[in-house]
Amino acid sequence: MTVIASAAARRRVPLAAGVCLFSFTAFWLAQRAADVSMIDLMVYRAEGATVRAGGDLYALRTTEAHLPTTYPPFAALLFTPLTLLDTADMRTLATLGNLLLLVGFAHLSLRLVHGERHTRVAGALWVASLAVWCEPVWTTLRYGQINLLLGVLVLWDLSRRPGHRWAGVGIGVAAAIKLTPALFAAFLLLTGAAEAVRHGPWRPTVRHACGAAVSFAGATLLAAAVLPYDSWRFWTRMVFEADRVGFAENTANQSLRGVLARCLHTGEPGACWALAAAVAGALGLGAAVAAALRGQRAWAALSCAATALLVSPVSWSHHWVWCVPMALLLGVEAARGGGRARWAVAGAASLVFCSYALWWVPHGQGRPELVQNYGQMTLSALYVVTAFVFLLVAVTRSRTSRTV
Repeated sequence: MTVIASAAARRRVPLAAGVCLFSFTAFWLAQRAADVSMIDLMVYRAEGATVRAGGDLYALRTTEAHLPTTYPPFAALLFTPLTLLDTADMRTLATLGNLLLLVGFAHLSLRLVHGERHTRVAGALWVASLAVWCEPVWTTLRYGQINLLLGVLVLWDLSRRPGHRWAGVGIGVAAAIKLTPALFAAFLLLTGAAEAVRHGPWRPTVRHACGAAVSFAGATLLAAAVLPYDSWRFWTRMVFEADRVGFAENTANQSLRGVLARCLHTGEPGACWALAAAVAGALGLGAAVAAALRGQRAWAALSCAATALLVSPVSWSHHWVWCVPMALLLGVEAARGGGRARWAVAGAASLVFCSYALWWVPHGQGRPELVQNYGQMTLSALYVVTAFVFLLVAVTRSRTSRTV
């Protein structure tokens, strides 16, 4: 029986690899036909060139859209090798790299959801072949973004066994590149505190959070040593200027702030957003910690991811690559527990991220998002609504599950 199962597994991998290769090839051709700009990749290259030239990183305006530098200085250091490539080669290698990262992201998502023993290469290839067509992943590759890299770093960290010697490094480095993943360290620290209150094993979780903090500090101090002026400007000024990234009401901004800006027909929702983000952050982290205390590692990690996307001032649609493990987890839960409600939630979540519905509304020049009607506001809030539904399911599941 073992020999038969092994032979069947060997047949599944080539089939999955063939389907994945076909899907990726079709995706590549579709992106070429769409003449994608990979505009964010061009910004990254300009940042690397500015670092090499000793220029003012946060005075940079590049591409036809005059886009600024928005990431911490450590990210710019990582972008310097891009200046060694010509534009065509850089775009090709970036696309190939992102596709490989997608397979890794799918593998780590399966490991988080199923556990390391049940992770298979064939499964990761099947998930990647489908996930490449969802809007967040499509847009990530369209712009040449780094979302999959950040997702791999965080999931690599969270899917490892507690107390691992490298625990926290992935989260810390990801937060040094882009600040949003820092919420995962806060989640770990809160989980450790809650474990201590109930006299549980709090040390591995707190050590995990401390590892993330040390890694973040090390990367940030390295950037400060190499780029002292840019580091000073970023941490004393630029980090507080959310509007540098773009208009809050932009339909691509799938955060609470973006939804409120569109619903209130204002470019800056102000105190209304601050209050909503505080409440959502508290509830979301509460759901994540509650899931972690019950040993529901996947629900805990992805509840934290959903919370980070909700409370961030700007969560562009391509930041939502976390929809891949979210939809996967909802699908696995539906397959395990059955029931029409579970399948409906899993199917609806997958449909939201594969429908590209947020782009069906008026957007672009003239800021038409400020005058959206109710139907358009609904379409451009689907990611946020889905995140809240996911958190509601996580809370419901925690209440009906036994503590581990």
